[in-house]
Amino acid sequence: MARTTPPPKPTTVLLVRHGTTPTTGQSLPGRAPGLHLAEAGVQQAERAADRIAELPGVDALYCSPLERTRETAKPIGAALGLRPKVRRGLLECDFGDWTGAKLGDLFKLPEWRTVQKAPSQFRFPNGESFTEMQVRIVTTIEQLAAEHPGGTIVCVSHADPIKAAMAHALGTHIDLFQRIVISTCSISAVSYTTDGPIVLAVNSTGGSLKELAPS
Repeated sequence: MARTTPPPKPTTVLLVRHGTTPTTGQSLPGRAPGLHLAEAGVQQAERAADRIAELPGVDALYCSPLERTRETAKPIGAALGLRPKVRRGLLECDFGDWTGAKLGDLFKLPEWRTVQKAPSQFRFPNGESFTEMQVRIVTTIEQLAAEHPGGTIVCVSHADPIKAAMAHALGTHIDLFQRIVISTCSISAVSYTTDGPIVLAVNSTGGSLKELAPS
């Protein structure tokens, strides 16, 4: 009888949103450079680092190229003894002409209802569509997971991409992804297996991560 090759072991991916910035909840900074963590965001990142450091054997740390994600990844890397590696696939959504706009002004636009209720039908003017963003972030995460079979990796990204990745892992249509909350420096966890993703945690902002495992 021929021996069967065992399937690759699942990879646990921790998705961390960057910490609070001076514009959080006020505007869409998007991919514009020069936005750094607020002091509260630095403290959030340090707490997230402490939580993640409790996990044994974290293999790699990745982050988007923007300052706020790299600054969030810095204490995590220090706690794990890992150097953050930049991956463009973890970038914020490209908000195009809406980059830097005040949320209060955007709420008044008729397009805002589409953003909230039917995002699959919306593309930011001269920017990215939500569907393109989801394909990008999911493809990136799956590629990184495949590079670390049986391991645990950390990916520091942004709210909308993480929401889109979690919606995909949950089998939820992108039109419903706005129902998912991803707070600053929250940790969401997915186990990527040969049979598909298994969601272990969504928007975790406190407590131990030691029990993260498929039941």
